[in-house]
Amino acid sequence: MTRHYNFCAGPAALPTEVLERARDEMLDYRGHGLSVMEMSHRAPEYVAIAQQAEADLRELLTIPDHYRVLFTQGGATLQFAAVPYNLLGHGGRANFLHTGIWGSKAIAEARHLFGDVAVVASSEANGHSAVPRPADIVLSEDAAYLHYTANETIGGLEFDYVPEAVRPDGSEVPLVCDISSSILSGPLDVSKFGVIYAGAQKNIGPAGLVVVIVREDLLDRARPDMPSLFDYRALAEAGSMINTPATYSWYLAGLVFQWLKHDIGGLAAMDAINRRKAAKLYTAIDGSELYANPIALRNRSQMNVPFVLADERLDKAFLAEADAAGLLNLKGHRSVGGMRASLYNAVPEAAVDALITFMADFEQRRG
Repeated sequence: MTRHYNFCAGPAALPTEVLERARDEMLDYRGHGLSVMEMSHRAPEYVAIAQQAEADLRELLTIPDHYRVLFTQGGATLQFAAVPYNLLGHGGRANFLHTGIWGSKAIAEARHLFGDVAVVASSEANGHSAVPRPADIVLSEDAAYLHYTANETIGGLEFDYVPEAVRPDGSEVPLVCDISSSILSGPLDVSKFGVIYAGAQKNIGPAGLVVVIVREDLLDRARPDMPSLFDYRALAEAGSMINTPATYSWYLAGLVFQWLKHDIGGLAAMDAINRRKAAKLYTAIDGSELYANPIALRNRSQMNVPFVLADERLDKAFLAEADAAGLLNLKGHRSVGGMRASLYNAVPEAAVDALITFMADFEQRRG
C-alpha cells in the first residue's frame, strides 16, 4: 500500500497512527463484537468513548470548568446560523470582522436571518492580505457579540492577536471565533472567548462533526424562535445527544486527541512542529523567482499556505507533475486560483520537505 502526501484543505489528512488504530478496531471494537459505527449512541461502550473524547479535548486545550463542550453536526457553516440564534435573544446586533470568504459567509448568514449586522473592521481594502489592526476595530454601541475567523482557510490569512470585544462605552461582549482551520495546532487561551467553534475536517477528524466550546453564562441568551437542534443549552444538557450524533466521527476525533496527547506530546509540541513546517515552506517561496505568497508576513497562516506561479500558464503542469510525484491536492480554491498547501497537524514534516524539493526542481526545469 502506498500513501501519498495529502495537502488538502479539508477533508484533510488524518494521522496514520489514528487510521491504523481505527482499522484494527473496525470490525470488532475491543472485543464487543461490533463496529463503533454499529453501536447505539446510548450504549455504555459508546458513552465511554464520547466522555473520554471530551476529557482529552479539555485537557489538551485546558478548557475551564465553566465552559461546555458540544460535539454536534452540520460543520462550521451551520454555526453561522446557530451563533446568532444563541446570542441575540437579549437584543443587540451581531458585530463582525471581515477578513475573507469564510467571514463573509458568516456575515451573509446572520444578515439573511436577522437583517442588520455591523461589520466593524475589514481587510477588504487591502485584498485580504493583512488583518485589521486592533485600533481599527470599533464595535457598535448595541453590539451583542463580536465574531471573527481566526484563520481564513482559502486566503491563508491568520490573525496574529486575539481581538478585544469591547463596546465604545467600555462594556465587554462575548468574543466568538471560527477556529476551524487552526484549532489544536498550538496552545489556546479559551478563557478569552465566549464561543469557539470548529469544523472537524482539518485538525480534529473526518467531516460531518463540529466542536463548539461555549461559556456557561451564555446559555441563556437564545432567541425563542430558534430551531431546537441549534440550542446550545439543550445540546449541553443532553450531552450533545439530542438526536443521534455523528458517532464514528466523534470516535475518530477522540483517537486524534489521544494521538496529540501521547504521540505528539501536547499542543506546545505540535505548535513547534507546525511552526517549523510553515517556516520551511515560506522560506522556499520567498527565495524563489517563480513562486510568491501575497500575505503580510505577520498574518501568514501556519496551516494554509497559498502561492502563485509567476506564469500562470504553468499551473496545470505544476499540478499534474505534483500529483504524479505523490503530492496531492495542491490546487488553490476555485475563488482565488493558484496553489495552496495545507499543513495541518497530520501532514508530516517529510511531506513539506518533499514539496519543497519538487518546487525547486520544477522551477529549475520550467522557471
